[in-house]
Amino acid sequence: MTSSIAFVGAGPTTIYTLHALLNQTTQHFELAIYEEQPTAGRGTPYRPGWNDPAMLSNIASIEIPPLEQTLLEWLEAQEPSRLVGLGIDPDEIGERTFYPRLALGEFFYDQFQALLDRARAQGVAVDVRTRCRVVDAVSDRDAMVLTIRARSGETSERRFDHVVLATGHQWPEDPQVRPGYFLSPWPATALAAIPPCKVGIRGTSLSAIDAGVALAVTHGEFVEDADGALTYEAATGSDAFHMTMMSRKGLLPEADFFAPLPYEPLEICTPEAMEKLIAADGLLLEPAFALFKQELIATDPNYAAETGLADLGLEDYCERYFADRADADPFEWAKDNLAEAERNYAAEHTMPWRYAILRMHEVLALIVPHLDAEEYRRFSKHFKPLFVDDYATVPHQSIRRMLALHRAGKLDVLAIGDDYRIDSHRPEGGAVVEAMGERHVFAAFIEATGQRPLQAKAFPSSPC
Repeated sequence: MTSSIAFVGAGPTTIYTLHALLNQTTQHFELAIYEEQPTAGRGTPYRPGWNDPAMLSNIASIEIPPLEQTLLEWLEAQEPSRLVGLGIDPDEIGERTFYPRLALGEFFYDQFQALLDRARAQGVAVDVRTRCRVVDAVSDRDAMVLTIRARSGETSERRFDHVVLATGHQWPEDPQVRPGYFLSPWPATALAAIPPCKVGIRGTSLSAIDAGVALAVTHGEFVEDADGALTYEAATGSDAFHMTMMSRKGLLPEADFFAPLPYEPLEICTPEAMEKLIAADGLLLEPAFALFKQELIATDPNYAAETGLADLGLEDYCERYFADRADADPFEWAKDNLAEAERNYAAEHTMPWRYAILRMHEVLALIVPHLDAEEYRRFSKHFKPLFVDDYATVPHQSIRRMLALHRAGKLDVLAIGDDYRIDSHRPEGGAVVEAMGERHVFAAFIEATGQRPLQAKAFPSSPC
């Protein structure tokens, strides 16, 4: 019997799910894919217009699971002219290199087409529809019912045995929801309307860097000399252009660090140890943190001694983790951290404590669904931030750009703490930020802290 499968959305989630489906199933099925955009196979984080050509992905090619090809194989198969058009130096291709978001979009698009070709060769009936929106999905007794609205406005219903909802990021097409106030940095083309002025950006991680880079190339350019030194040159008439990134701690992300991939196994804080804690049916956070500490102490005794890890509780260690950076100038710290990361990459040297935390973030995630309310609060406030910081490092080029902007007098970083207020409902537009006893006025303001999780009420309910 032939089953029917529908994918709602045609970005990387659909691409990887379809890849697994084709690799693992021997059953015949019919395939329908619905995509709201004019083309399918790129996804929001990688499609043109939505992203500026200067925006970098923070995923190295070695970290991207292969599809019909690995990213490296795909890059090596491209004509040099295509690579140059995507902002890639054909002589700088490598498995640990970071590439522009638009280049990854082209990779995913080509892999998507190759998967569709393989599906058809395996006898799968393929129906890909673009410029249409799935406006409802209802679970019926024996099927999933999709309501589909075409570009013409006509709606229709189709029934499927299985439906994969892979709609990805939910951003407004026009992020400027109030004059001078942008709900997100995307689409990047919308930021081009911001004139040279004081710009506030809430966030200091990759999304904020994306916003900063998009604005920077609108009002100037990055220039690299023969020795590889990067500077920022503002365009004529852009003297008033200045950006302030802000976050609770006022820290820039650290540079990507060299680490063996795939991950080497942990010795103490293992998935098996977490499963044993969960099975014990008691409080989880403290014993899990104890295993975390034991792994760090065994992996990097020098780091453990320097931080006094053995005697620190959860809250104390998480404060200690950020303490030195919080006390330093963010750009001086970024400069030193970048130099360290570049040396380690050249020597293929791994910082043991960083690598241990990187590997443990997935292991500790196993206990999260089983934490009680108070443990979950503590985990989210104190433990999660250090995992995010360690995992969400950024390309070296991104740090170089932030340093170049700061040297040019076009970028500052501001710590606003936990108790701050943002007023974006002003007749003049933009926003005012009141934090740490100071008032900061911005003619334009961009929210760049990422998409918040949807609440349950955001999902419509329909009777079965």
